[in-house]
Amino acid sequence: MKVLVALLLLSTLSFPIGVNALAMPQAQVQKRALFLSSLNATRPMGYYAGSLVSSLNHAGYNVTYLADGAVTISLLLTRMKNYSVVVWRTDSFTQKNATYWCVGEKPSDAGEQRYASDFAAGRITTSTGMVAVSRDFFTNHFGPNALQGVKLLIFVSSNGNELAPIFLAAGVTSVVFSSGAITLQFGLVDDLTAQVVGFLTQGETVYNAVYDTISPFNQGENLKDPLDSTFGIIFWYLGDGTATIAPTIHSAPSIRIPRLP
Repeated sequence: MKVLVALLLLSTLSFPIGVNALAMPQAQVQKRALFLSSLNATRPMGYYAGSLVSSLNHAGYNVTYLADGAVTISLLLTRMKNYSVVVWRTDSFTQKNATYWCVGEKPSDAGEQRYASDFAAGRITTSTGMVAVSRDFFTNHFGPNALQGVKLLIFVSSNGNELAPIFLAAGVTSVVFSSGAITLQFGLVDDLTAQVVGFLTQGETVYNAVYDTISPFNQGENLKDPLDSTFGIIFWYLGDGTATIAPTIHSAPSIRIPRLP
């Protein structure tokens, strides 16, 4: 018996079990994406919202979808930085020579007290029955590295080119934006947005995804905004054009489109 024990001990010492063989497998941290639709009640995204969410889901992202009043200033300032991909669909308007972007949040006494200095300085307005913020609001609140965790921000709004440099300076790796005046009606802008996301989730770089989406404009098809036959929609980006958000795949996935509220 002693001889057997000795032989077993010798065998164990001669062929040690590696540490990796005993290590427990670690669960992968799921990637997170945030999809904000500030004007969904009046200008719904419809089918394209489900398409966008499905593309991100297929690429391994856990998507948080928030619309209308659920999109708040507090969310933009404290939680947006926690997502690696952000899609924000809203629109702007001009008031007293300043441009404001709709947040979605409804006016409240608590909000006015919390951001009293911004209201006093004209950086926030509720004149349309919805909270809206100016370019100065973003400059004032998004300092260096405030959005460092965001790898890609797709900002779908009129005059997006005014805010894109601010997002980039706040630490976002790449900002895709629409430039000039657009309309969220008729689905054209939403279709372009879904195409950009679709290309990105197939592993294309930011540059290629944007270029492949707008290339029909460059090839003479001349798609136009239905409200203005002389106006062509412009999509472009700032930041790292080589950035990707998903591994390369060879074909678009066959996916089920979820129903969103």
